[in-house]
Amino acid sequence: MLLMKCYDAIVVGAGPAGMMAAIRAAENKKKILLIERNNNLGIKLLITGGGRCNITNICDVQDFLKNFSKSRDFLRNSFAQFFNADLLSFFEKSGIVFKIEENGCVFPVSDKAVDILNILRQKLQKNNVEILFNERVKDIIVKDGKVSGVTTISDKHLSVNSVVIATGGLSYPETGSTGDGYNLAKKLGHTIVTLKPALVPIIIKEKFIKDWQGISLKKVRVSVFSNDKKIAERLGDMIFTHFGVSGPIILDMSAAIYEALELKAKVELAINFIPGLNQQESDAFILHELKMHPTKTIKNMFRDILPRKMMEQFLKYCSLSPNVSAHQMAIEERKRLLRGLSNLCLTIEGVLPIKDGIITRGGVSTKEINPKTLESKLVRGLFFVGEVIDVDAATGGYNLQAAFSTGWVCGGSI
Repeated sequence: MLLMKCYDAIVVGAGPAGMMAAIRAAENKKKILLIERNNNLGIKLLITGGGRCNITNICDVQDFLKNFSKSRDFLRNSFAQFFNADLLSFFEKSGIVFKIEENGCVFPVSDKAVDILNILRQKLQKNNVEILFNERVKDIIVKDGKVSGVTTISDKHLSVNSVVIATGGLSYPETGSTGDGYNLAKKLGHTIVTLKPALVPIIIKEKFIKDWQGISLKKVRVSVFSNDKKIAERLGDMIFTHFGVSGPIILDMSAAIYEALELKAKVELAINFIPGLNQQESDAFILHELKMHPTKTIKNMFRDILPRKMMEQFLKYCSLSPNVSAHQMAIEERKRLLRGLSNLCLTIEGVLPIKDGIITRGGVSTKEINPKTLESKLVRGLFFVGEVIDVDAATGGYNLQAAFSTGWVCGGSI
């Protein structure tokens, strides 16, 4: 076994949380080693927000926390110490300019996640953080209830006073998130809350969905029903895939869908293409359109609502002939059209596996972590930050903020 030099802390995992923890601790004159299993920093950070990096959200802390799952209160201390304005200032001081988009989502003006990563890389270098690439921690050594060192896969022994586990979850394993942190935590007696997919696309049973692959819908309302009881609803954007549906509002409801499917319930999804209208207003709208364009065929109407590529299968769903003209429509046909536009119902067959989710739900139990410092309550000198903890949120910049906040607080606690 090769004996290596001593550090104040070793941070395991060079994602947003790990890099922030390392930077913060090094700014406090701690000698830090950052261990990364890949050959580069922040690989998953580069694909966040479609490569644009939705870094945070401008809403206040109460609304912010509403977007997290049940363990949300654990983050109150971290957000009280380092929140969205602090995070933006952190990067703005290094020249990053941000813009606020729909629903309070914040992106760099450049729309490039690499710009965020480059600032983190510069700060690591400036603060003399040592980085060990292509390495993994095999075991954390504990003596008398306190961290004293780590051993690595390549048989290195590293003496250390503190270890920060920042290894992420099980989502996107090609970025390095393969569950190493859960295994290390479990070996040291920590409880791992059941790991489940979150922010993951949905599989639809109806095969005609394949014909709609690639079609995006804006400002639709999607409702999810479990055994005919509504369990979730969102208004926003979605997209059809070759296997089902995805997009922000679908991803946000995927955890609720997964839990309903686990209960063996009949789970369905209903799309309302005209969400701004109630049933009476929708009927009046359709009547108005039919009267205004009496000679038009149904397949050539409502193009402002439905993309042309959807029309053929949509009309089959409604049991309507595409060549029926507006003035020929019977009352029953009009009712079927209304149902299709306001309540197109699809059967949910499943969700994609956890590896295909944006984040992982579950992780190291928050009950065993001090929320003020991110230190383990079971092992002194052991810290957890980011996605490895049992905290997860909807899309919109919330998860990245949690990663940076926990990293910053942890770095200051070492």
